[in-house]
Amino acid sequence: MKFLVFLGTVRDSTPPRPARLGERVALACLACLNSQYPDHQIELIDALEYPLDTVFKPHFSYPQGKAPTKLNELAEKIAAADGYIMISPEYNHSMSPALANLLNHFGSSLFSYKPSAIVTYSAGQWGGMRAAVGMRTYLSELGCLPVSAMIHVPKAQDVFAADGTLLQEAEQASWFNYFGRTFSQMVWWAQATREFKTQVDPNELVKSFNKDPSQRNAP
Repeated sequence: MKFLVFLGTVRDSTPPRPARLGERVALACLACLNSQYPDHQIELIDALEYPLDTVFKPHFSYPQGKAPTKLNELAEKIAAADGYIMISPEYNHSMSPALANLLNHFGSSLFSYKPSAIVTYSAGQWGGMRAAVGMRTYLSELGCLPVSAMIHVPKAQDVFAADGTLLQEAEQASWFNYFGRTFSQMVWWAQATREFKTQVDPNELVKSFNKDPSQRNAP
């Protein structure tokens, strides 16, 4: 299967220190996924690599094939993926606005009927858990329901080196076991949804709205 790991921050300045703390967490997640699930394809999507126009124009607002190349390519990757890992810091008890901005460029039909996993981190003691609460609602609305287990990494700068390796190498097994609970749930659900789609097309069953949000309104 294919999984996308979204690193949802574009903040590369300080304070707080060190800069790009989320990159360490993302690299650790990639290492864990590749070690536990070597048969699957894992790709990092770094929001910093997708500079977006100041005036918001989502991918689905462009005529077919006329969107910026990077948006078209990312839309194809999202559609082809079987699940998503969403990594976010906590800003004012909320998810990263950079992550929301990137994801908002794509229609929920690309994400729907696939699972997601929530990973949050912080330089402080809470590990971004308050942002994770809001991410549940957000990802559910996108259609990629988050699995029940979540990953929170407090004081990430004391856990991971810049390349994503553990500062205390002996603790890798413990951290990967912790990560693995969430990732295993996601992989299980991804396999289940992928197989069931071959029996029942959810888009035919549900008749998703595709023209106007009012299509979901009560009579």
